Amino acid sequence: MTTTTTFALIRHGQTDWNAAARIQGATDIPLNDVGRGQAADAIAPLKRYDWDFIVSSPLSRAAETADLIGERLGLDTARRLPALIERNYGPAEGLSAGAELDALRFPGGFHGAETEQAVAARGIDALRDLAREHPGARIIVVAHGTLIRLSLENALDQPIGSITNASLNVVQHHHTHADGSTAWQLDVLNGEPLVRA
Repeated sequence: MTTTTTFALIRHGQTDWNAAARIQGATDIPLNDVGRGQAADAIAPLKRYDWDFIVSSPLSRAAETADLIGERLGLDTARRLPALIERNYGPAEGLSAGAELDALRFPGGFHGAETEQAVAARGIDALRDLAREHPGARIIVVAHGTLIRLSLENALDQPIGSITNASLNVVQHHHTHADGSTAWQLDVLNGEPLVRA
């Protein structure tokens, strides 16, 4: 027997730092009005599915996005999961492209930042925990672009690319009870259904 848990992974709506191309990371930057509109726009694609509940990062941009979505879908207030916080970019947070940011770069990251591997492990562990605690559920997860991208790349062992603000990403976690194996399947990326060969 196989149990399938379905996740809608939604990146929060836009913030002023997104609009200014500044690195946010774990800094708590609120949604702006464009971001609130994006959260409202996320409702229609989500309504194509049935959802059991919603969880989010505790950072205000994700929490507010989740609350706006949850209210419109008639779901209870989102549970906040610290494991869903965005990658900590350390001293790079608040910076835009330029000499100061370039001085912090090295291949695969920034000096003083959380590693991509740590972020991917934290994100995928949070999804696995949800699948284990709520087998067969359909769960909306509102989090952050880098965390979602790295988690999907880890789960699927393939490059994903950027995750757009408030876009729908649907991934299924399949758990086979007989042997304990698990598999992931990406069905929708940045609002676009994926065609299987």
